[in-house]
Amino acid sequence: MSILSRFKEIIASNLNALLDQAEDPEKMIEQYLKELTGDLATVKRETASVMADEAKAKRNLVANQEEIEKYTLLAKKALEAGNEGDAKIFIKKKQSLEEVGESLQQVYDVAASNSQKMRQMHDKLVNDLNDLQRRKAAIEAKIKIAEAQKKVNEVAGANAANKAEASLNAFARMEEKVDKMLDEANAMAELTIEPTDETIAAEARYYEAVSNSKVDAELEAMKAELGLA
Repeated sequence: MSILSRFKEIIASNLNALLDQAEDPEKMIEQYLKELTGDLATVKRETASVMADEAKAKRNLVANQEEIEKYTLLAKKALEAGNEGDAKIFIKKKQSLEEVGESLQQVYDVAASNSQKMRQMHDKLVNDLNDLQRRKAAIEAKIKIAEAQKKVNEVAGANAANKAEASLNAFARMEEKVDKMLDEANAMAELTIEPTDETIAAEARYYEAVSNSKVDAELEAMKAELGLA
């Protein structure tokens, strides 16, 4: 899955550090907003697919366990009826299902791990987008203040110096508030989640029918449990 190959890159990304190094933060924010929006759309689509895989793997695992329980019960009923031949058949089927169950468990573990990673990426991207929007708003506010100051200077005329000084003081106070907004944004806890190693899907293993000695051993254990030994 292509988006999962970018998991470590996305999770480890530090947007605040990148923006602090940018010569033009406004343009850089626009670029990152575009990239993250595209990544988030992809993650949403892929997350739905991965969660569907996880649900299917879970259903298969549960169905396998139900089959194991069914043949265990049938084997016991056959013993109670005095039919050891049928009991051995049911036990052999149960043991075969148990081996398949090991593979189904591995498939489910991989699907669950992938699903967790997709949700981590989704949450990280959403928080990064929100952070960028706040930074963008703060920068735009500074630009508007600067433009307003320019107009004030143009209208001031002969008293431009005195008025400009007053306006600059006001601008400084407003800029200080905006800077505080930026500082608070930079102080937000990093959402980076330490990535876990990606589990490689194990191939399902199938074995030949278990030996009669293994079946006989479980048969004797069932007989002892039922008081038929």
